Amino acid sequence: MAQRGLIGLIRVLLAVAALATVTRGAEGESIDLSTDADKALFFTSQVEPILTKRCLKCHGGGDKIRGELRVDDREALFKGGELGPAVDLDDPSESLLLQAIHFDGLEMPPSGKIPDAEIRILERWVKAGAPWSGKTLAPPPMVKPARVEEPAAPVWPYKEVVRPAVPVVKGADWTRNPIDAFILARLEAAGLSPAVAADRIALIRRATYDLTGLPPSPEEVSAFVGDPSPTAYERLIDRLLASPQYGEAWGRHWLDLVRYAETNGYERDSLKPLAWKYRDYVIDAFNQDKPYDRFLHEQLAGDEIDPDSEEARIATGFYRLGLFDDEPADRLLARYDMLDGLVSTAGQVFLGMTVNCARCHDHKKDPIPQTDYYRMMAIFVDVTDSNGRDVRKIGGREGVEVMCVTEQGQAEAHVLLRGNPNLVGPRVEPGVPGAVDDGETTFTRGPGKRRAFAEWLTDRRNPMTARVLSNRLWQYHFGRGIVPSTNDFGQLGEPSTHPELLDWLAAELMDGGWKIKRMHRLIMLSSAYRTSSNGSPEALARDPANQLFWRFPMRRLTAEEVRDSILTASGDLNPKAGGVSVRPPISDEVLAGQSVPGQGWKVSPPAEAARRSVYVHVKRSLLLPILATHDAADTDSSCPVRYTTTVSTQALGFLNGAFTNEQAARLAARLEAGSPGDLTGQIREAIVLTTCRAPEADEVARDSAFIGSLKTESGMSDHAALVQYCLLTLNANAFLYLD
Repeated sequence: MAQRGLIGLIRVLLAVAALATVTRGAEGESIDLSTDADKALFFTSQVEPILTKRCLKCHGGGDKIRGELRVDDREALFKGGELGPAVDLDDPSESLLLQAIHFDGLEMPPSGKIPDAEIRILERWVKAGAPWSGKTLAPPPMVKPARVEEPAAPVWPYKEVVRPAVPVVKGADWTRNPIDAFILARLEAAGLSPAVAADRIALIRRATYDLTGLPPSPEEVSAFVGDPSPTAYERLIDRLLASPQYGEAWGRHWLDLVRYAETNGYERDSLKPLAWKYRDYVIDAFNQDKPYDRFLHEQLAGDEIDPDSEEARIATGFYRLGLFDDEPADRLLARYDMLDGLVSTAGQVFLGMTVNCARCHDHKKDPIPQTDYYRMMAIFVDVTDSNGRDVRKIGGREGVEVMCVTEQGQAEAHVLLRGNPNLVGPRVEPGVPGAVDDGETTFTRGPGKRRAFAEWLTDRRNPMTARVLSNRLWQYHFGRGIVPSTNDFGQLGEPSTHPELLDWLAAELMDGGWKIKRMHRLIMLSSAYRTSSNGSPEALARDPANQLFWRFPMRRLTAEEVRDSILTASGDLNPKAGGVSVRPPISDEVLAGQSVPGQGWKVSPPAEAARRSVYVHVKRSLLLPILATHDAADTDSSCPVRYTTTVSTQALGFLNGAFTNEQAARLAARLEAGSPGDLTGQIREAIVLTTCRAPEADEVARDSAFIGSLKTESGMSDHAALVQYCLLTLNANAFLYLD
């Protein structure tokens, strides 16, 4: 009995020891690999679970095999994929499989680095000759949760633009044009009514800022309010569209989209000396009402369309606006980053598609495979990243200085695996996203492919270009696009609130010869545009975000409008148009924040410094503080919308900033000159200049009492107290907000 008990105890101890060995072998370090049987056991118990869990989803034997690499059997593993064999038995440490799991040039799996314990198991396995069990591995079966509905394939926005029928509405007397019918149809379906019409002062202020970025003068307000003609508003719109300030305001919108800046970025942030010529080209194009199709053609291929035109050459400065690394650590990567900027901008700005999301892998949500990204990149692959001055012979004239596209050679384009320029994959031909043209449109390599791309963009069979522009026009007029994410019409963007209206506008744009001023007029003459921003309790409860556009949205002035309005109120604004950019004064404290303090900011003379903000030098590493504080555009990537922040630094900057205090003093001097010795008259004029409306009697009395308190309680002189009052009016919501 005792002997049998001892034997039983020994067996238990051996079993425990064996279990401990298996436990220690969880990382594969305690399993003996001296025999084939041991190696097979090591594979099935340690390696196979890792390959099954981490690799077979993308590299199994299914229909979709990433990089043409399979790891479900040993022969396929040694054959490898696009980059060659995954395992190198002659030099195991150089095996691509091990490089990938170490994230050394390759990064696999893409979901993230696997645990170190699993890495050590795979290292030992490869060094042991990658032993196998003899069977083909299979991924674990996928179990779908019950009642999961597969999402429907996206139809809109990639389908053809077909003009929809204008809906029939009950409140037809409110509709002035088809836009109103589309808006009212949705409101009636929701049981809502549009807001009342805006008053005439609000309307002229809204329209004037909208089209020119400036406030109307007191004389213009008085004339419009006093004009009883039924065509008074229509004539106002025509006058504003014909003004040179229109191009300055709407050109700024386009500059936001295409990443306009006059320096290269990065630490040195050196100058793009002729970028201002592209800015002037854009402003002039809007003022001339250049058709949008021609506008795109010139920017993408002006050198091919009209090589003797200086204007068309300047338009191709589009290619040179982005970031440029003039001392890259990795020149090849820097070049592809430059090309990525072009693909990203073209995809988002012209097509409303985040094609750039497919640089490293197929798009996660939209039907954009990685090959489509590189087909589009192939359109730009011959564009050089030269960033100095170009001296050209144009139209028979020698020595013309322009910043324009430079294209050399007929390079092949390849898919870059994981977006890495050192991992060259299959060759691709220049082309466009297949989701848009429902086919495989390709262009010939070499000269002419940029022109072919530009012409394809504005071909009526391409449904996106007209939709995207129409949506942008709506956004800049109404504060929010029909598709709110104006650079992304895809699944990661926000859905359209009125797709039929957008298609109607897109058809109207194309049928009208791509003329933008015509679209402005159509939108601004609608009843929807003329509604008040006042809310009703019922509508606020049902549609608090104003998704149905039942009222006009209140908005704060943009950064440029804030500065330009201050200069207008003080009488300092210099209306001079075009030419080399200006550099207004910036405090020493701000200049000291640059890598080379003060570099690249030679202050312009006062009269030049007081020009409109669109002519202020755009230095990527140094924005004019008042513009930066009020949410100027980010220049590193396409800026589709100006997000409005409300923070204390804005008010503090107004109250303490040198620019606003100087302008308040200039405004006070203007008031004193206009109404010498008449405080009531000065207050009235200040309110008219900053809000466009006449003040109420009690409002003047309160403001007069405030000025009096500054003199009695703080001992200020008449002039000093008036300056502080002017500073207050420039900081008031009535000045900074529309409606």
